[in-house]
Amino acid sequence: MGAPRSYQTQALIIGQFKLGEVDKIVTIYTPEFGKLKAVAKGAYRPGSKLGGNVELLTHSLMMLARGRNLDIVTQSQTIDAFTDLKGDLWRMACGLYVLELVDSFTVENDEDRPLFDLLLDALRWLSQSDHSEIVLRYFELQVLNYVGYRPELYSCAVCGSPVKPMVNFFSSDRGGVLCPRCGQKDALSSAISVDALKILRLWQSCDYATARRVVLRRGLALELEQVTREYINYLLQREVKSMAWLHELRRSQMVVDNGRARN
Repeated sequence: MGAPRSYQTQALIIGQFKLGEVDKIVTIYTPEFGKLKAVAKGAYRPGSKLGGNVELLTHSLMMLARGRNLDIVTQSQTIDAFTDLKGDLWRMACGLYVLELVDSFTVENDEDRPLFDLLLDALRWLSQSDHSEIVLRYFELQVLNYVGYRPELYSCAVCGSPVKPMVNFFSSDRGGVLCPRCGQKDALSSAISVDALKILRLWQSCDYATARRVVLRRGLALELEQVTREYINYLLQREVKSMAWLHELRRSQMVVDNGRARN
């Protein structure tokens, strides 16, 4: 017997684009099948039963029918709409970033239930936490673990010597930390502080409850973001678009804060 014509799955909607006047193609991430694309017919039609159940940043229970090219969403019921996340511009931008990161690093029909669970947890953390920078950096490191690009943080990625507690270097093309001797010879590497390396090591292997206990100074937060951002951009050979939006939002907030301080 062949596969059933219809099937049910949990789904996180991680991408979408319009198809014609009233239909949309959604990219979903599921625990059983990994990433899939499917057609949500009539989703843009006023009063559609699919409507908000197939919007970005939504956790839904879906019924799909197998199609010749793309499967078709026949029913969708929202499990969690993440209203707290969608109701705040910064949190929503963070949520869209984690969606785009998963979409960028995964291929279709490749089951990875731990990655589904991680993504679902990250959306919940972003909805509930005021520590979005920690959520994002922790999420990035865990995604890199799952997709096979775990950075080397304990031994020099060139000579293999143990990395000592001093200012070292991080090389995206080498995939990890370089000792001072090797780092000074690598024009593309950047210095990484002792504190930044300690935090990256912790977040690479701990649970989120432990990760969120870290207190980040502003300068250290920016350093950590630069390290992970450059590594991710190197791996993808492009910048994650929603990260640029996060930077724009942060700059806008800084302008507002500076204006208030002068007044």
